[in-house]
Amino acid sequence: MQDPNEDTEWNDILRKKGILPPKEIPKEEEEEDVTLQQQSVDTNSVVLLKYIFKVKTYESMTLEELEENEDEFSEDDEAAIEMYRQKRLAEWKATQMKNVFGEMTEISGQDYIQEVNKAGEGIWVVLHLYKPGIPLCTLINQHLGSLARKFPQTKFLKSISTTCIANYPDRNLPTIFVYFEGEMKAQFIGPLVFGGMNLKVEELEWRLSESGAVKTDLEENPRKQIEDKLMSSIRGSLPARGGGGSEDEDD
Repeated sequence: MQDPNEDTEWNDILRKKGILPPKEIPKEEEEEDVTLQQQSVDTNSVVLLKYIFKVKTYESMTLEELEENEDEFSEDDEAAIEMYRQKRLAEWKATQMKNVFGEMTEISGQDYIQEVNKAGEGIWVVLHLYKPGIPLCTLINQHLGSLARKFPQTKFLKSISTTCIANYPDRNLPTIFVYFEGEMKAQFIGPLVFGGMNLKVEELEWRLSESGAVKTDLEENPRKQIEDKLMSSIRGSLPARGGGGSEDEDD
């Protein structure tokens, strides 16, 4: 009798017809097949882990690092890398918009047109004309330096008055000009406007916010609080007026 496990054309026909049972796989071949399948799974797992690790690595890269490693990208992870590149680019643009300036810059008369009149679309400029040796000018430079750090989207400039405007009178110092897109929007001229050496940085911030140069988080004019306290102090020092005064007059 013919062996049903024999690998012949006739037995293959009988197996297809269902007359003979499927050919038995030798145990050694079965174990080899399982081993190959396991190796395939392990290989795919390694590839997947490498891919995940690569994406996580690129996710933490800066724009410059992404560009430097661009040649190492494969077609499989190009889409993911592009997503992270766009994310980094958006973050970079947002940072640049928030930190355009951030400090007060010294300019000369030659820089005036470029730095002030041609500052750019949507740019506010605060220009302080000063002279060394004038205490109030020094104080305002200190205050404006602090405000420049607080409001980096506004361009803060300072210039020695006579180097910016020839023969500019010292009696007009300190002077602050406020510009928007190259056009003057406000001006503060002379020591009386600033209230002298008692000027606080919050008061100057409020004045600039009224002109539109900065967007303050102050809820009310700090100067008003000082004036209210001063008036309360004056009223408290006045002699009381009432019935007692009338009695003294009758006596």
